[in-house]
Formats: sequence, structure tokens, C-alpha cells
Amino acid sequence: MARAGAAVSLAALSFLLLLLAAAATATAAGAREDPIYSGELVSTILSCPATISLVQPNFKLQNFSLSREDGFQLLSRPADATRRKLRERTGVRKKMEIVQQDDEAIVKLENAGIERSKAVDSAVLGKYSLWRRENENEKADSNVRLMRDQMIMARIYTVLAKSRDKLDLYQELLSRIKESQRSLGEATADAELPKSASERAKAMGQVLSKARDQLYDCKEITQRLRAMLQSADEQVRSLKKQSTFLSQLAAKTIPNGIHCLSMRLTIDYYLLSPEKRKFPKSENLEDPDLYHYALFSDNVLAASVVVNSTIMNAKEPEKHVFHLVTDKLNFGAMNMWFLLNPPGDAAIHVENVDDFKWLNSSYCPVLKQLESAAMKEYYFKADRQKTLSAGSSNLKYRNPKYLSMLNHLRFYLPQVYPKLNKILFLDDDIVNFDPNACGWAYGMNMFDLEEWKKKDITGIYHRWQTMNENRLLWKLGTLPPGLMTFYKLTHPLDKSWHVLGLGYNPTVEHSEIDSAAVIHYNGNMKPWLEIAMTKYRPYWTKYINYEHSFVRGCKISQ
Repeated sequence: MARAGAAVSLAALSFLLLLLAAAATATAAGAREDPIYSGELVSTILSCPATISLVQPNFKLQNFSLSREDGFQLLSRPADATRRKLRERTGVRKKMEIVQQDDEAIVKLENAGIERSKAVDSAVLGKYSLWRRENENEKADSNVRLMRDQMIMARIYTVLAKSRDKLDLYQELLSRIKESQRSLGEATADAELPKSASERAKAMGQVLSKARDQLYDCKEITQRLRAMLQSADEQVRSLKKQSTFLSQLAAKTIPNGIHCLSMRLTIDYYLLSPEKRKFPKSENLEDPDLYHYALFSDNVLAASVVVNSTIMNAKEPEKHVFHLVTDKLNFGAMNMWFLLNPPGDAAIHVENVDDFKWLNSSYCPVLKQLESAAMKEYYFKADRQKTLSAGSSNLKYRNPKYLSMLNHLRFYLPQVYPKLNKILFLDDDIVNFDPNACGWAYGMNMFDLEEWKKKDITGIYHRWQTMNENRLLWKLGTLPPGLMTFYKLTHPLDKSWHVLGLGYNPTVEHSEIDSAAVIHYNGNMKPWLEIAMTKYRPYWTKYINYEHSFVRGCKISQ
């Protein structure tokens, strides 16, 4: 009986401790009024105790006593008491050692964090960090943040109210959520909120306070918040995939205006008599003493910007020669545009890549691979996805530019222009600026064709392409083979010669652009697409004559 009594007493002690801990938790939860429940602007938000300590400092038992039998049993064995004291001392010593080790570890982590923070370039961070100067005022959007926090808590309480059959409270919460949504709208700062927002925040705070009194359960709320966080994270990942898919889809499409322009120009070109289809100054095409440019493109408008921007900034336009190569579909349009809009005193010539009979599958590994059944399966049929997010990673492989020989023709410059010594290669998404302005990246590259022949650059390219027949080295594009083919065979130019990133990087400074020789819209956001970055587009559009009858007729606008 004595042992049973001791067991009951210990159980009673544990029960008392649990009751006290629960009371302490309830007191902590209601100790101060949270802004979410009051609707007042305070910088703090609701928090739940993650753990509950069952050992309180300065804890004293009152109105609690042991029976005589219990006391006899607990005190009648000195040896047990001695062992118990030894265990307590040992436990205290171990705890102190653990605490000391934890303190030492924390100090080490803090010191390591301080050292790492010294290496951070705050000037660079300021260019893309959320914490910019305009965001330094932490109260600039306090109302917006408060209302968002209230809506999050309200959604949690609606779930709890419905599960506990509190239907009146459930309906009231839903009503307040709708009111807050209407007030918040797309606002990101307090200045964008309507005057009624503060009143609705207070009304929401009142119903949340009521919900807390009836439904508050810290553990369940924590679980709901964690579930919401995971759901939001999954939605963000899905939206990122969809955004990637749509941007890639937009990048490979041709705007209606440019398609219209190409079709109208093609029709007019083939209505011309053969003698009217010739460009003047054909004698300049092979003169090694002139400045020669290679431009391979199927985009008439983009090609016109490259040519116009170069000529308008050239000191001696008569010494410049443009060699354009396009495909069979755009050959007529490209010719007709420059017959109607000749580049001043410069010479120009347009060729069709399909007329290069030497460029065949027996000589070119890429053409041989493109004609294979495996490659067709890979590009056109493999891994077809039914959803936007699932198909985002495969859409880029089916971009027509990766299947066009215009994209790979840059590796055959000596074969295309055998009588030239040097040539400047230009992509069709660049703009030439100051010719005196003072990278290995495609877009603007000067090639020494004599050295090219000595080093057998085309042969090196062929070897890499043959090695990549199964696409194990790289999957697509010309940049990977270009980097390997020209490895240790390039000389760097000053960065200002070629400023990149205008098709994907919004942090390129206007001062960099203004001092550049060439600016490059590499990336998906090309300047002729609707997804172009508006702040960089004027550098491109200024070289288009929007009053041209063909441009106006196809409704191409700035």
C-alpha cells in the first residue's frame, strides 16, 4: 500500500505541473494585445510558444503534503537517498558542461558570421536586394502587411470554425476576408490603400479577437500555418515553371507585325524583274581593305536595326560592307527591304543559306545529326508534356533557332567568305553605338580568317560536334561548342565594346549603355517582342523608321 500511495502522489505531482504549465501558456498567449487582433499598427505579430517548459524557476508547491506512509517510504532508505543525491549532482554537472559547449559553439558561429559578413559587397547587394533605400522605412507599408497578416489568420480560423461547427463565426470571418481583399486589392504600400482600409482592419481585428477566444489552439494554428507555407511554396515553384514556359514560348514566336512585313516584302520582291533585284557596289564585296560585317538572320526588322545603327555611327560609311545570310523563306523579304532602304554609301549583299551546296550532311556533322531519326525524335516528339509547368524544361529544345543552320553558320566563316582576311560577326539582336568607344560571348566578334584557317577552327568544331552526337556534352545551341572550339584562341576586348544582358538583366546601367560600342539584347526579352524590357527598348526602336509605308501597313509601332 505504501508503494501504491507513493505512485499516486507522484502522479498527482505530474498532473499539477501540467496544469500549471497549461495555465502559464494561456497567460502568455493573452498577456498582450496583438495588432492582428486589435487592428492597430504595431510592429509585432502573433507568435506561438514552440515548446512548453514543465520546469519553472522559483516553483513552489502549496497545499501539498505527503502521507505518513509516503514519507516513511521515501525517507526510510538512506542508501537510496545518497544515490539520488549523487545522480542529481552528476546530472547538474553534465548539464553545465553541455551549456558551456553550446555557448562556445554559439560564439564560434557568431564569429564566423561576422567574418563572412565582412566579405559581402554591400554596394553590389544594393543593386538587386529587396532592402534598397526606398525600402528602408519599415513603416512605409505597415498597414498593408497588417491586413495581409490578418487575412492569413482569418483563413486559419475559418478552417477551425468550420471543423468545430461554429458556422456563425465562420460566415463572419468569410465576410471580413472579402472586405479586406477589396480594400487591399493590388496595393503594395499604405499610400495605395483606400480611406476605409483602417476601419476594415479594426473590424477584422475584432472578429479575429472573438475567434481567438473561441478557437485558439497554438499547436493546431502552427500546423495550419506550416501547411499554408508549404502550399504557397509549391505554388511559387509551379508559377516559376509556367513563367519559364511562357517566356520561352514568347521568345520563339514571331510577332504578327514582323510576319506581315516579311510576307508583303516577299510578294513585292518576286514581282520585280531580275535586273532590279541587284544591289550596287558589288565590287566591294571581296575587297580586303574595307570593313566587312557578317550578319546571319531571318528577322528583317532586326537586321535593319543592326545595319542602320552601324551606318549612322560610322565616320566613313562608304568603307563598310554588310554580308547578310538568311533562309529561303526570308530571302525575298530581306532583299526587298534593303533595295527599298539602301544603307547609304555602304555596300550590302544578301545570300540564301540553302544555296551553299558545300554545306551538306556529308561535310557538316550538325546537318547529319539533324537529319537523324534520333534527333527528330528528341526535338519534336520526346517527352511531350500536357501542362505548362511540366513542359517548361523541354520547350527550349524545340526552339527553331537551334535547328536552323543560320545559327551554326558562324563556324564556317572562311568557307562563306574565302577571299576575306578579317570579318566582324554581328548577331541580329545588337545595336552599334559609338565606334570609338573603348568577353568572350557571341554577338560582336572580330575574326581573323587567316588565323582561322591556320588553326583549322572549323575542323575543331567538327570534332566537338561529332563527339556530341548523343548530346551528352551539351544539349543545344552554339555557345557550348563555341566556348570549346575557341578555347585559348581568343583575345579579350574592353567590356565597353560589348555590353550584354539587355534581354534578361534589368540592372544594366544606362551609363554602361551610353558608353558602349555595341549593346546586346541577349536573352528571351528581345526588343521586337512584347515581353521586351521597356527601359532598354528605345535604344533599339530609335533606328526604325515607323513612318515607312510597309511598317505602318503592318501596324508595327513603338
